[in-house]
Amino acid sequence: MAKILVIDDEKSIRNSMKEILSFEGHEVALAENGIEGLTAVKTEKPEVIFCDIKMPKMEGIEVLQRIKEFNPTIPVVMISGHGTTAIEAIKKGAYDFIEKPLDLNRIMITIKNATDRHQLICETQTLKTKVSKKYEIIGKSQSLEHIRTMIRKVAVSDARVLITGPNGCGKELVAHQLYEQSNRCDKAFVEVNCAAIPSELIESELFGHEKGSFTSAIKQKKGKFELASGGTLFLDEIGDMSLEAQAKVLRALQENKISRIGSDSDINVDVRVIAATNKNLKEEIRKGTFREDLYHRLSVIIIEVPALKEHPEDIPELVHHFLDDICREMGIATKNITPEALETLKSYEWSGNIRELRNVIERLIILGSPTITEEEVRTYK
Repeated sequence: MAKILVIDDEKSIRNSMKEILSFEGHEVALAENGIEGLTAVKTEKPEVIFCDIKMPKMEGIEVLQRIKEFNPTIPVVMISGHGTTAIEAIKKGAYDFIEKPLDLNRIMITIKNATDRHQLICETQTLKTKVSKKYEIIGKSQSLEHIRTMIRKVAVSDARVLITGPNGCGKELVAHQLYEQSNRCDKAFVEVNCAAIPSELIESELFGHEKGSFTSAIKQKKGKFELASGGTLFLDEIGDMSLEAQAKVLRALQENKISRIGSDSDINVDVRVIAATNKNLKEEIRKGTFREDLYHRLSVIIIEVPALKEHPEDIPELVHHFLDDICREMGIATKNITPEALETLKSYEWSGNIRELRNVIERLIILGSPTITEEEVRTYK
């Protein structure tokens, strides 16, 4: 059942609304004018608000605007005997408009729909927060602060970004941060691991295919470029892409058009491309395995992510982050670690970088004592 706030200057309407809604199991708070209503919004934290339009002291439209400034997710249902104000109320952000005399069935349906919508919005915001934390860049070293500054400057543009660095150093985190801080953050984020897709399938994966275009093409398939249109396409490990696929990617970037395998028609796409690689692409160009013209298309902005051994001062913060995160995932109390154990972890070279560090911390949580010691680090590293 929902927590509902009724703002109306007519006592009879307030009382009848409370009686009806309380009988249906809802928790109801009342306010006799807009000023009281705004106070109740903050103290009562309602899930749905019914607000009259014609009231003394403060008109309902102004109350609506103030509520939306305070919390834009709360559904506000405007009620009035003047249907001509409905359009204005909806334009100002009202969830719905109900005319007097109030119809019980209409009220109950509106409450159900409004609470469902409010719950969905809250769940979506919670999920976005979790995802954002999942891709948080941990550490305060100068090199990571430089990357954060680069992300803030670059994210708001549509410039293509090439992220370089060794395996496990956090290139994916940088890509997600660029997406989350961009103007495309409400659109799709499509990721392609170019190293994980066989060379004979990469074109179909990127550009799609028509039914019957090859033996196993039993139906039409949209490619990643098409699915990411309007949003962001992350091409991870692009250094492993075949030369033939590179040529088609280059055309897509030059013309903002793609064509599915087996089709002669072009499809317009609007995609912001972020690429990442653990290879030295200039060396790959000299070898003839990577196109120089594609490199220059992708590397408008280059962000280099350092190996973990280049910023060991971030290891203690990373360790505590992983301890909290992994213990929470396992549903156990967070484990501690001794200063000596932290110093030992800082002394290693970490060829697998942050990914290797996380695996080691998970191993220590499973096999170690409640307070992880230096001896345990040396044993289970």
